[in-house]
Amino acid sequence: MKVTIPYTPRKQQAFIHTELDKHRFSVLCCHRRFGKTVMLINHLIKECMMNKNHQPRFAYIAPTYSQAKKIAWDYLKFYTKGLPNTKYNETELRCDFFNGARITLLSSENPDSIRGIYLDGVVCDEASQISRELIDEVIRPALSDRKGWMVLCSTPKGMNNIFYDMYLKARSEKDWFLYTAKASETGLVDKEELDAALSVMGVATYNQEFECSFIGNVRGSIYGELITKLEDEKRIARVPYDPSYSVNTAWDLGYNDSTAILFYQNIGHAINIIDCYENSNQAFPHYAQVLKEKNYVYDKHIGPHDLEQTDFATGRTRREVAHQLGLRFRIAPKLPIEDGIHAVKMLLPRCYIDVDNCTKFINALRHYHRKYKEKDRLYSAKPNHDWSSHFNDALRTLATGLENEKFENIKTRQQQYDKGFNI
Repeated sequence: MKVTIPYTPRKQQAFIHTELDKHRFSVLCCHRRFGKTVMLINHLIKECMMNKNHQPRFAYIAPTYSQAKKIAWDYLKFYTKGLPNTKYNETELRCDFFNGARITLLSSENPDSIRGIYLDGVVCDEASQISRELIDEVIRPALSDRKGWMVLCSTPKGMNNIFYDMYLKARSEKDWFLYTAKASETGLVDKEELDAALSVMGVATYNQEFECSFIGNVRGSIYGELITKLEDEKRIARVPYDPSYSVNTAWDLGYNDSTAILFYQNIGHAINIIDCYENSNQAFPHYAQVLKEKNYVYDKHIGPHDLEQTDFATGRTRREVAHQLGLRFRIAPKLPIEDGIHAVKMLLPRCYIDVDNCTKFINALRHYHRKYKEKDRLYSAKPNHDWSSHFNDALRTLATGLENEKFENIKTRQQQYDKGFNI
């Protein structure tokens, strides 16, 4: 039987269709007005027509019922109207095909209503607004019996959601398909319209909605552009531990506040950040045990200047306590915060960051920002102190410690040269 569907994909959409057929799991990060819903509805229709399983089942999931009905349902009926013996259930938003296949439109508002179904394939549209629990606990198990496929598609909406996590995963998984469609690159929205949108929306919102920026909504981001560049250069990826090189650590210390630790390896000019750890209300023995349990071979540990502070309860400095536990620290110089931030900006282009072990650290880098003061219409001089501060302080310890180490090495070589010259 030959049937015709009134859908002609654009060049970018045709490429995506081809890749979706090759990959079980796909993540599509698309700008507004890309045409993603039409594209994905037609992909579901094609899968219904081509799937050879008994009574294949497919689902389109939107964040809300109203989104599914107002947008996708009309598209589904329009593009299937020419197919023979197609039946529609308006109450259940269900389309049944002549071969026993079915597409059901669902919302993420009530995950329990979806439990127990099986799926040959699923599209999660606006996935940045879909709950982590729905995908992890409901959708993924529903795909297991039939080894079904999954497409997550969305415009970015910050970093604290399942779509961002899956975006990072897709960057590092060779068997996943990742596609990013920026409006400045696709040409689907003309420049005059983009310029008009920018003037109304502002840079941050525009970059999120049209340039697929996950940091677009982080106002006053300190390292945003550098992190985006690291991602574009695939420096945020899987960075495995190399046992032929020793591991070093850089710390930010806290008692009532969090202590953050970065684990890194110097390999040539590169700084490979392979792991991280954070906890609070713990003394040094706890962190010494964490380091021991990771089974790395350590070389040096770099700590902040407050390691030299004396604990009046014991009469010993934190550095002395650490020394007794086998942790011999080098102290990073005490510098103004802005000097430390500058050192980090010089260091980051040398860094590779493990996407699996350092998720919280990566999120902290992205979130780190200066607070905008509406009254004065300017950003604060100091970075905003919140959950993201601790890993960023540890990164400053790393950057300033390495700079100081470099300076000391140069100084030592100069002293040796001067000594030899004076003989």
